[in-house]
Amino acid sequence: MSVQAAPPLEKRRRPPAAAFSEIVVPLLATAAFFVMWEGICRTFNVPAYLVPAPSQIWTDTVAIGPAVLGHTMATLKTVLLGFAVSIVISLPLAVLLTASPAIAGAIYPFLVWTQSIPKVALAPILVVALGSNELPRVVITVLVAFFPLVISVATGLMSVPPELLELSRACRASKWSELWRIRLPFAIPFIFAGLKVAVSLAVVGAVVAEFVNADSGLGFLIVTSTAFFKVPVAFGALIILSIMGVVLFQIVVIIERVFFPWSSANAQVAS
Repeated sequence: MSVQAAPPLEKRRRPPAAAFSEIVVPLLATAAFFVMWEGICRTFNVPAYLVPAPSQIWTDTVAIGPAVLGHTMATLKTVLLGFAVSIVISLPLAVLLTASPAIAGAIYPFLVWTQSIPKVALAPILVVALGSNELPRVVITVLVAFFPLVISVATGLMSVPPELLELSRACRASKWSELWRIRLPFAIPFIFAGLKVAVSLAVVGAVVAEFVNADSGLGFLIVTSTAFFKVPVAFGALIILSIMGVVLFQIVVIIERVFFPWSSANAQVAS
């Protein structure tokens, strides 16, 4: 008696229309926006110290290309460090929040308290406490980025259907097995939703910290450029920050699609 091998599962392919709407349409819309911006500046002779044209921004930013690259790498380093630390803090903290209502009631007020403090006001205090170095900037980035990640992960861990939890307890599964085999897989879409928000907020937090205390970075470049009325350079730094946020966001999206293609977010896109 021969056993026939099961046919391979059909590999899910993204329809061309989805790729067109995700890649081509945003690029065309961005190009149209910059063309319209350039046309308005040339038509109405808008002064460069108010709103420079994209061509002027490109010319002035490229003229100091090596310096801009150095500031970009400094900001990227702060963003990645703050984002990584926020992940390391958020995941176990979210698990702790879901451990019992008493622990959640004790920790939640502190989480809300950390988010209610204006980070711009906190940055000078951190500089005094931690010194004028990279650490205060990373701490500010973590404080801005970790809260939505904690809430998303905790929501995902708590959204498991009670039938699955009852089944695992009927099978005498341990708490660790319940977390590893049921709660975490069910929370994957929520975790990546939080990561997408957190990585965008990490860029914001890094720039806010650079406004207060930095000798390099795109936030520092914006402050120094506007002080000397080099507005096109400041706009160039702002555009680079936007591109950095979009690229980091898309990297998280790609990681989710490659390692967790079954998640609900990808299923909605593919449909």
